[in-house]
Amino acid sequence: MRFLLLISFSLISFLVKSQEIQGTIYDAFGTPIVDANVYNVSSSAHAHSNEFGSFTLINTAINDTLKVSKLGYKSSNYIVSSISNKLQIVLEEDVFRLSEVVLSPNIDINSSITKIDLTTNPVNSSQEILRKVPGLFIGQHAGGGKAEQLFLRGFDIDHGTDVAITSDGIPVNMPSHAHGQGYADLHFIIPETIDKINFGKGPYYASKGNFATAAYVDFSSKDKLDTSKLSVEVGQFNTLRTAGLFDLLGKNSKSNAYIATEYILTDGPFESPQNFNRFNLFGKFTTIIDNSIKLSLVASHFNSKWDASGQIPMRLVNNGTISRFGAVDDTEGGFTSRSNFSFSIDKKLDENSSIKSNGYISKYDFTLFSNFTFFLEDPINGDQIKQKENRMLYGFNSEYRKNQNYESFNLNWQAGIGAKINSNKDIELSHTLNRNDVLEYRQLGDIEESNLFGYFNADFKFNKFTINPALRLEYFKFNYQDKLNPNYKTLSNNKAKLLPKLNFSYAQSNKVVYFLKTGVGFHSNDTRVVLQQNKDVLPNAYGADLGVILKPTQSLIINSALWTLFSEQEFVYVGDAGIVEPSGKSKRYGVDLGLRYQLNDFLFFDFDSNYSLARSVDEPSGQNFIPLAPKWTSVGGISVRNYKRFSGSIQYRYLGDRPANEDNSIIAEGYFVTDFNLSYDFTKTLQLSLNIQNLFDTEWNETQFLTESRLQNETESVEEIHFTPGTPFFAKLKLTYSF
Repeated sequence: MRFLLLISFSLISFLVKSQEIQGTIYDAFGTPIVDANVYNVSSSAHAHSNEFGSFTLINTAINDTLKVSKLGYKSSNYIVSSISNKLQIVLEEDVFRLSEVVLSPNIDINSSITKIDLTTNPVNSSQEILRKVPGLFIGQHAGGGKAEQLFLRGFDIDHGTDVAITSDGIPVNMPSHAHGQGYADLHFIIPETIDKINFGKGPYYASKGNFATAAYVDFSSKDKLDTSKLSVEVGQFNTLRTAGLFDLLGKNSKSNAYIATEYILTDGPFESPQNFNRFNLFGKFTTIIDNSIKLSLVASHFNSKWDASGQIPMRLVNNGTISRFGAVDDTEGGFTSRSNFSFSIDKKLDENSSIKSNGYISKYDFTLFSNFTFFLEDPINGDQIKQKENRMLYGFNSEYRKNQNYESFNLNWQAGIGAKINSNKDIELSHTLNRNDVLEYRQLGDIEESNLFGYFNADFKFNKFTINPALRLEYFKFNYQDKLNPNYKTLSNNKAKLLPKLNFSYAQSNKVVYFLKTGVGFHSNDTRVVLQQNKDVLPNAYGADLGVILKPTQSLIINSALWTLFSEQEFVYVGDAGIVEPSGKSKRYGVDLGLRYQLNDFLFFDFDSNYSLARSVDEPSGQNFIPLAPKWTSVGGISVRNYKRFSGSIQYRYLGDRPANEDNSIIAEGYFVTDFNLSYDFTKTLQLSLNIQNLFDTEWNETQFLTESRLQNETESVEEIHFTPGTPFFAKLKLTYSF
């Protein structure tokens, strides 16, 4: 009898522990809190709140202790008194504490890292947004209006070829762009509207498709404003920036709406003024209907215009012909605009399933004038080129999510479908004079590129283990009409591809999490490459990451990984010349290390260091360097947040020397630059800020290229480093009024 009682008691205990509990997490205003962490101290079970603040936690019994935490909120402990009743949990806002980050097998540590960085060291301009991704470096080389050049994990990514970027679900990358494949212009984002930056490195994520080889980056705007704001910023080089954020509905637990505007003027540090100006307008409406539907509407528009001094040859600076901020051809520059509209609907079907869908449409115009070789090809008129396009981008994504609990494991799975259509009319590359006269059309045509996709992603959670198999299916349809061909003909091709992923994670404790990620990714080739050159359409990239996340103390997070990435043969369309260049197979290896440490309630330390080795596979040793591939990069600094009304930081960024050619005989010199910012809150509504870029006035080159060029007075061409100078000491003052 005693034995039977013991068995019965054990069975009852197991069944009780297998039970689940449901709840919802709100802030003080009754607004649902997304992505709060719920941790069962007794069973180590964990869950995160969804878009409605709802969560389901398995392996929970009466009298268990739940710890509920979220960055920027005061953590709370709850004793479970009933399994049948849904918990209603309210979190109070609090000072920012790293102790609120709880490690678990499925932790999104990258999102937490960027949230930390955004809070302790806010973004000052749209150009700086991508610098919040550890290891990602940017370079501007044609005035402030052109998309930045990107560097990450041993890639010179050009303007986005190997990083997939979205903003509120809208793709930023543009395939078959007039200037370069995957061109990603983020200047339509107003930095004060950013709420979250989520990123992941490598081709390991089923919901990410084209261009997500080295990484993906997702930007999310705020659903609501804490306060309305007006700011005015003035600085050197005739710089002026005004911004306004206006809350339209006040403190409302169900609906929020706001608009934001930005206007910027600057001449830059160059001898020929940039005459740069940009106007941005952004609006967002969010509402929750019947506690089961979340609807968001986003609309934005920006336009900009600028002049540029371009990339200048080193020989002219060395012999004193021009200064570092001089120009050979100061007629470079351009103008661009983009209008976006998107909607997102998140529908809760029940406590364990939901559907999220979003759709978008964008109108984009782009014109860029450049001159890289001066008088190499045309000794009379010069080599100025114009790149132009008129694009419509539209598409949708829909994802079904399901959470299923079993006795021995928990299963979260997602299945998604979507489509992206790019329609590009009169995409042009032409030889021009003085921006006005077209001397020769080199490329002119219409591009229609359709991308359909579907994916399945599953997370099997066995206590401390998570196994994540996934599969993505891609289908592309390419059409191109060459308008320089006297005979009308639509060139067409299509291609399908399966992309498997398999990831593992193990939480040894709430202080140590190991992970292994593997997967196949890709980026598409330009439509003109696919159809005119009959080259490979969707070359694969194979990657693996092995790493560990550590939290040795409540105030220290360490994130590290060893990684490798192998890229298949690909052919790159060079928009500047209208030609195709083979890049060949390549392999890359590296290590990432990141630290976030909070010394006390107001003092923070951050450090990231990244090493990568990039080599061509098919070339002999010594001739297999990949030009401009970064080797060593590092960023770091100390930030103060809300100490006796003061906030500020001092941050450095370091990019090491890189090979400029295949045999490493010519070096693109690295740099070490320090930035500083300081703000003081005179009252709760009035703040004065000082921002200094390049605090120590370091002489550095922001971008560098090995280029063959010829000046008008030269009889022979010269191949050497051409560069864009980095910003010298640059101070700005900003006054912000909140209301």
